[in-house]
Amino acid sequence: MSEIFSKKSLKLLTDPLGDNNPITVQVLGICSALAVTVKVEPAIVMAISVTAVTAFANLIISLLRNTIPSRIRIIVQLVVVASLVIIVDQVLKAFAYDVSKQLSVFVGLIITNCIIMGRLEAFALGNKPGASFLDGIGNGLGYGLILIIIAVVREVLGAGTITLPGVGELHVIPQALFELGYKNNGLVILPPMALIVVGMIIWVQRAKNKKLQES
Repeated sequence: MSEIFSKKSLKLLTDPLGDNNPITVQVLGICSALAVTVKVEPAIVMAISVTAVTAFANLIISLLRNTIPSRIRIIVQLVVVASLVIIVDQVLKAFAYDVSKQLSVFVGLIITNCIIMGRLEAFALGNKPGASFLDGIGNGLGYGLILIIIAVVREVLGAGTITLPGVGELHVIPQALFELGYKNNGLVILPPMALIVVGMIIWVQRAKNKKLQES
């Protein structure tokens, strides 16, 4: 139990949130960051989905790591990830059908997410199940953090709202501003703006972190 609360375990959870973020530092999972961040709700659901798949895929592969022949390890990893993605997809269709429709094919494309395959190869195959599970959660949360930041910027500036699961659409731009001439920026909703927001996050992160500037 003490290992769960050790500094090493805490680092597995916190490093992907900053110094080793899978999107802004490792530059992985960019495609979905561009595709599902028009609104906050699908971004949150995608973040939870990827976190669940990454964590449990890491756990399963770590448990099997000593029994998987090296030459077929990629096939085994894909089978495990695909099975987990199918489960996630069915759960979303059962309990969050509208969001599932918004995410469309991008739920299925979690199978090919570079973050998941990268953590399986770089961590789960060489570490114990507990650490691998925490690594999966950490990288999923790091991915989700950036996803949600991008979605908040795009939805607030593009539509003046924030859409939350179970709550619905919240208007965050006061009506008084619209009466003064403020208008929603439709350009922010377009895919290229997501890339620009990612670039801005990377720039701010590197500007404040000397460790990243040196790497």
